[in-house]
Amino acid sequence: MTLELNNWAAALVAGAGALLAIFLIPAIFNEYEVLQMMIYVILAILALSLAFIWGIGGILSFGHAVFFGLGAYSYAIAAINFGETTSAFFVAIIVPSLFAAVLGYFMFYGRISDVYLGAITLTVSLVFFKVANSTSGPSYRIGKAPLGGFNGIPSVPRLTVPGFPEWELGTIELFSLSVVLLALTYVGLRFLISSDFGRIVLSVKENERRSELLGYDVRRYKLLTFIIGAAIAGIAGCLYANWGNYTDPSVFALSQSVQVIIWVVVGGVGTLIGPIVGCFLLQWLTTWLTTIDTINKDVILGGILTIVVLLLPQGLVPTIRNLARTVANRAARHEEKAV
Repeated sequence: MTLELNNWAAALVAGAGALLAIFLIPAIFNEYEVLQMMIYVILAILALSLAFIWGIGGILSFGHAVFFGLGAYSYAIAAINFGETTSAFFVAIIVPSLFAAVLGYFMFYGRISDVYLGAITLTVSLVFFKVANSTSGPSYRIGKAPLGGFNGIPSVPRLTVPGFPEWELGTIELFSLSVVLLALTYVGLRFLISSDFGRIVLSVKENERRSELLGYDVRRYKLLTFIIGAAIAGIAGCLYANWGNYTDPSVFALSQSVQVIIWVVVGGVGTLIGPIVGCFLLQWLTTWLTTIDTINKDVILGGILTIVVLLLPQGLVPTIRNLARTVANRAARHEEKAV
């Protein structure tokens, strides 16, 4: 009962925060600044997808960017060919999900160990990156959509209002949609984790052998977890293609997969709010560091990751939460002694 109340409280907070962001940020900042903030929100959805797969399901994917890239490319290709974007939005979710289902089936039902699973996902991401870079020239196209090789796919149509193909979303509307999807993803995952399915996924993460002895098909639960995470990453990829009206092979890059892992580690593995905080914080820091020519941002980010792993192994959010509980407990004991 307490967990359910916490979930509803989190839903109310997330909804209130989304409404504040939707109404206040466009009123305070200009359109260009809102566009820059939008990428933080989109990448936070991507961070949530790995937070669920890894932090909740115990599946560390070193090539998680492959689902992000598939979402971006699937949306771009479908939107150009279909001439409308509502169907393309769902294609951007379905394609990564189907690929995750096929890849995950062979990995989980093949009893691939965690080390080899990480290597396989990393290899798949590198393969997509190489293939996408090698598709330049007029002969490489899917329907009306030229793949463009390392130049990517330009002029990607933006999402439109369902049923109104001429009503294209502007920057403010797309930012609002991204914020709503981030809030819905966060709340939806919280309720999913507290459901029977989520409890079984957590039990599989904690002790796979014991879960099997209790009669659960751990392969099926790991596969479903993998597919859900891929679908969420596909949503982020779709929004990313809308953000710049463009997508290129960098969405499959190893650096993108590494970034997502860093966000989750810094924010806190096993939490949902932690990766969002980690994403916002490190993306802001990366943007700020790019304005300083004398500082290498990769060195700074690497140093931050090293410090967090060594000094704050639980991540920022769990550490702050534990510290707050310790302070509250000490204050309560002090009051009891005073009485």
